Amino acid sequence: MQSYTIGQAARLLGVSPDTARRWADAGRVATHRDEGGRRLIDGKDLAAFSIEVGQGGLGGDEDPSYTSARNAFPGIVTAVKLGDVAAQVEIQAGPHRLVSLLTREAVEELGLEVGMQATARVKSTNVHIDRN
Repeated sequence: MQSYTIGQAARLLGVSPDTARRWADAGRVATHRDEGGRRLIDGKDLAAFSIEVGQGGLGGDEDPSYTSARNAFPGIVTAVKLGDVAAQVEIQAGPHRLVSLLTREAVEELGLEVGMQATARVKSTNVHIDRN
């Protein structure tokens, strides 16, 4: 399972590293330390927390971030539902929840699973998923 540093988690949640650190210090999201002493958040824990943040607002003292990179939403995979042929992938990108319907084969080729980082790219009414 992929783990994320506080800085990576902050970028995925759309907040500053200080805000993510305060949330971790307050016990809102579980962390552990690697061999180098860095605090890490397990991907599944971050995925669950990102849903909470997306549904309940940021709960911090900051506005959501804005970017000039149009139609690209880096985030974390929060759900993967596989059918026989089709699949549904949900990504929480800061306060934004994006859902993409794609083939099961595409999900398997990308190796998408809950807790991993991915970018949703939106073109018209289609959402495309890029694995980071």
